[in-house]
Amino acid sequence: MDVLIHAVIALHIIGIASLLGGFLTQMKAMGRGEARMVPAMLHGALTMLVTGVALVGLNQAEGSTINNFKIGLKLALLIVILGLVYVKRDEEKVEAAAFGTVGALTTANIFIALLWV
Repeated sequence: MDVLIHAVIALHIIGIASLLGGFLTQMKAMGRGEARMVPAMLHGALTMLVTGVALVGLNQAEGSTINNFKIGLKLALLIVILGLVYVKRDEEKVEAAAFGTVGALTTANIFIALLWV
């Protein structure tokens, strides 16, 4: 079971890297007002959602205690991220506020995961 959990954690990190990497590649374009939601951002957010749900299930099946408030907060942030990325994915230019919100919420999600014990 530990190997499976670690494999899902690795996939979760790949999803985070895809979402945050897609955001970071568009930072210069955001300054010019030409940023767009790249497909890697949507795929990364979806990967985070699927693997996050799988991690909660696997950890509960193993008998670990889950901080439901922390997981609920992370899920709420991810749903907002997914909503923004999904709705704006076909637009040629995304306003800086919406694009910056995706980056800020992604960063907040990472800090919550790592710093909230």
